[in-house]
Order: sequence, then structure tokens, then C-alpha cells
Amino acid sequence: MRAHPAARAVVNPQGDSPRKKRIATAPASRITYRSAPPTMTNLSTEYLGLKIASPLIVGASPFADDVQAVMLLQDMGAGAIVMRSLFEEQIYLDALETAPAANPALFPAGGEPHAFPQPSDYQLSPARYLEQVSKLKSVLSVPLIASLNGSRPGGWIDYAQRFEKAGADAIELNLYQLAADPDVPAAALEAELLETLRLVKSSVRIPVAVKLLPYFTSLANFARQLEAAGADGITLFNRLYQAKIDSEERAEDLSLDLSDSSELPARLRWLAILSPNLKCSLAASGGVHSAADAVKAIAAGADAVQLVSVLLRHGPRVLSSISEGLRRWIHDHGFESVDDLRDTMNLQRSLDPAGHERAQYQRILQNWRI
Repeated sequence: MRAHPAARAVVNPQGDSPRKKRIATAPASRITYRSAPPTMTNLSTEYLGLKIASPLIVGASPFADDVQAVMLLQDMGAGAIVMRSLFEEQIYLDALETAPAANPALFPAGGEPHAFPQPSDYQLSPARYLEQVSKLKSVLSVPLIASLNGSRPGGWIDYAQRFEKAGADAIELNLYQLAADPDVPAAALEAELLETLRLVKSSVRIPVAVKLLPYFTSLANFARQLEAAGADGITLFNRLYQAKIDSEERAEDLSLDLSDSSELPARLRWLAILSPNLKCSLAASGGVHSAADAVKAIAAGADAVQLVSVLLRHGPRVLSSISEGLRRWIHDHGFESVDDLRDTMNLQRSLDPAGHERAQYQRILQNWRI
């Protein structure tokens, strides 16, 4: 990443940050605005070691089920496309259906395959998923990222290699796991997730990003362990799809609520904390619905910003206006490129990020008066 012209390097007495330090110090009155139009502003960057034309990428969603929708998103400025997830349980269910003699006890979720959707309920079967990877790669010029969703080592990990053979440029490994068993300590769960990542990484040559839930006792430490285990990137965060209760029917309400910008601050906090301490790529996922939201995520440390809910709500063409808004903001605020904006609002200058967060928490609470 290139340093902003109005930046200076600062040595942290507790150790240098692995990412390059950029601290904007020039007052606004001294910023010289360029005469080039905003449309010429450089949005190109790198994510997972892949060159992308824009940090705005389409997150895991139904869009990649349809070739025409994906081509439109590419035309609207998407830097990359992430496919919907292929699930660990789905792979086992498919195997049970095609090989009835298979041992149901091998099913990962406590031997309860009946609790999951039937194989025909999934939008893409494992075989069709691989076909879709190949089909999309034949028409796209932007990177295609296949998504594999699981939580523990198992035969389903073989699909990472199948994704690569089908043409995927990278894999997003979605480690979606809810720690609900009181007999299993956090260290054991984290060790299982790390081993899952190691097995995926050892089976492919393409980059692997890990998508996480935010619920870890020491997320900063676990992120560092993921990087040491080979993660090329970390996506912050997966949404925990908590079932609601229908009070009239006294049953679970499985309707899906799309995100809004109120979900962004949790991503900003952890991007700002993690970005000075990691070399791997970071992506924001959840809560980005405008160019201003994208600016905040990138300034906090995101290499890429995933969009889904805003596209589902307003359609693929809204991506073009968000992209143009990002270009204009970068131009109007005197930055040369998106790389110059990145990390300018993270916590690399703070010697005590936890203390900083606690101080801000107390400041916010003092804003209320009765």
C-alpha cells in the first residue's frame, strides 16, 4: 500500500505495525484538490493478493446463481463476486441421498440430518455449484470467490480443491459455529476452526479468506492465529441469523431481515483494532449501504467492502451510484486513490486500543441527559 502524501510514519514503542502506517496530518485548509474529474479517481486495489478494479465487491448471496445478474454487477463496477455458500451439512446430505448406505452418524450436526433442509431445498446442489463456478468464470473478468461454509474438519473440505479445479480465483471459508455446548471450552472450539483452515489451505493453491462471527473472547488473538495458520484474509463479520419467535403461532419465525447501516459500527471497531496488527487482507461485510459507509470501512482498515443487502433491496444498479460516490469522496477530500484512504482512521497510533475503546464508551454515555 502506498502512503498518502500528507502522511508521516510513526514508530510505535510497543512494536511496528505489519501494515504501512499512514496518519493524515495536513489540516483541511492545506489540502490541494486535484483538477481531474472524480471519474478518474483510482479505485483499484488488492484483495487476497488479487488485483481488483474496486474495493466494492458483491458478498455471498443469490446474485451469483444467475449469470446475467453477475454480468450486470460486473458492469456496475463490482471488484469481485462472492458466490453463495456450499454448506458442510449440505455436502453430507447429498452424499446420504446418493449413497443411502452411508453412515448417518458421520453427519456433523449431532447425527440429526432431518433438522436441515432437504437436498432439493438448497438452491445449488454440490454438483451444480461446481458447474456454476465454471460457467461464471467463462463470462467474468473480475475475480470469482467460491464460498465454503462449515465449522469442523471433515470430508466436505475436499470441495475446496474442487472449487479450485472448477476455476475459482479464491475461497471464502465461512466458519459459522455457535458455541452452545457448555462442556466444550472456547480453546477446543478455536482449535477445531484453526485445523479446518489448515486443511483447506493445504489442499489448494488459491487464496483463502476466513469469514467470522464476531463472538470470540479474544478476537484479536484468534485473528492472529488465523493468519499464522495461513489465512490470506479475514472477513468481518458473518451475521448470526437468529430465529425470531412468532408469538401467535408460538413457533420460530425464519424470515430474513436485511442489514442496514446500524450494523456497520461493530465492523469499524474491529477493522480499526485488527488492521495495524495483521498483514492479511481484511474485508468488511454487513452494514455498508452507501458510499459514506464504504469510506468509513476503508478508512478503518478494510481492503474490500462486501455489499449484499443494499443490492437485494435496491437492485444491482445501485452499485454504480455507490462506486461513483466513493470516487467523488476520495477526489473531493484530496486523496489520490483508495489505497491512500485506507488505514487513516484505524488505531495504529493508539498504544492501548482497549483503553481507547473503553474511554470512547464512557464519553458516549455522558452525552445523554435527563
